[in-house]
Amino acid sequence: MSTILHETLNATADALKARKVALAKEKGDKVLSSVAVEQVFGGMRGVPALVCDTSSVSADEGLRIRNIPILELTDITPEETFWLLVTGKRATAEELEALRAAFAKHYAIPQYVVDTLRAMPADAHPMAMLGAAILSMEKESEYRAAYDRGAAKDTLWNYAINDAVRLIASMPGIAAAIYRIRFGKGDIIAPLQGDNDLSNNFAHMLGVSNDPAWKELVRLYLVLHSDHEGGNVSAMTSYVVSSALSDAYYSVSAAMCGLAGPLHGLANQECLRFIIDVREQFGGVPTDEQLKEYAWNRLNNGQVIPGYGHAVLRVTDPRFTAFYEFAEKHNIMDDNVRIVQKIFNLIPDVLREHGKAKNPWPNVDAASGSLLYAYGMKEFDFYTVMFGVSRAIGLCAQMVVNRMMAMPIVRPKSLTLDEISAL
Repeated sequence: MSTILHETLNATADALKARKVALAKEKGDKVLSSVAVEQVFGGMRGVPALVCDTSSVSADEGLRIRNIPILELTDITPEETFWLLVTGKRATAEELEALRAAFAKHYAIPQYVVDTLRAMPADAHPMAMLGAAILSMEKESEYRAAYDRGAAKDTLWNYAINDAVRLIASMPGIAAAIYRIRFGKGDIIAPLQGDNDLSNNFAHMLGVSNDPAWKELVRLYLVLHSDHEGGNVSAMTSYVVSSALSDAYYSVSAAMCGLAGPLHGLANQECLRFIIDVREQFGGVPTDEQLKEYAWNRLNNGQVIPGYGHAVLRVTDPRFTAFYEFAEKHNIMDDNVRIVQKIFNLIPDVLREHGKAKNPWPNVDAASGSLLYAYGMKEFDFYTVMFGVSRAIGLCAQMVVNRMMAMPIVRPKSLTLDEISAL
């Protein structure tokens, strides 16, 4: 499986591990930062503690994938994104065709996965269904089978690639099955015949819209959400679990549990609920003065403006910009999208005047849900599953790279309250 990808990485694996060893030797005694008690109590905010070579996020620029600004990658596909993340290079036409062919073998998910989903409670949360479906596939792990056979640890990354390809390729089919089953959308839709494009197949299997722009939105969504360095909840969860040499199915399933939290992947739903609340409050798109007054009332009551602010960014999230430009390109003028645009034009000034927001600019969640809604996907609880399909691309890429570097198990030190009191 993925012979061309194995060949590409074989040429760099030894050099990558050697670079890690050399840096550890050369820079091992260099102090990156001191850790204050407030950071220990603050969720390790800003503490440099992980290696993530696939992407980076800076406060004044946002996401870079392999040092390429994300706004320069908005025209690529999820397959190209995975290749770039895992190899550090743009795929050639031959490489991309080979990777797509490898993915296409797994677009149709096993029947036992469908049976698992159908066996869950009718009101199960779609993210619980996603985690369970991924875990049900764990028996397919070539990585675990290789470990059980006694494969040398420095060869495990080869099997991690195979797991990554199968899992990434299966995610659209799993997610589409969840959508069809959980929300009563009818029969599960089979993958396209003769079309190996991952995002085209995902858009088709969901059965939401036949508009070509819907396929473009799904492609863009999968690219923009794919990776966001190593310290966010889903990525760090996957990093920790896989550091114990757990396979991709265990690691990605665990990551999805983190993604399901309202402070992480669930945020896009909360942003859309806020937008719809605004629309219902004013019977449509409010005037500028109405929206500013509404925002001030929320802020003065101790509430936030959902989708505005970010743990790292101090500028407009470039992923928001990409979605905003998509809406303009396709002239999407439904009330929700128009409210998103109006909020962007007015609310940063309100937040700056209010003074408590460290970052008055929007993050990706401020726009993503409204676009899905505009094309007919109105089931809020499914939005984070869409996020999960995308994020699996980055999680799997990070796992492969970390195994290539032979990264150790993650084991930070914890402190008791008494130990902190004694400082």
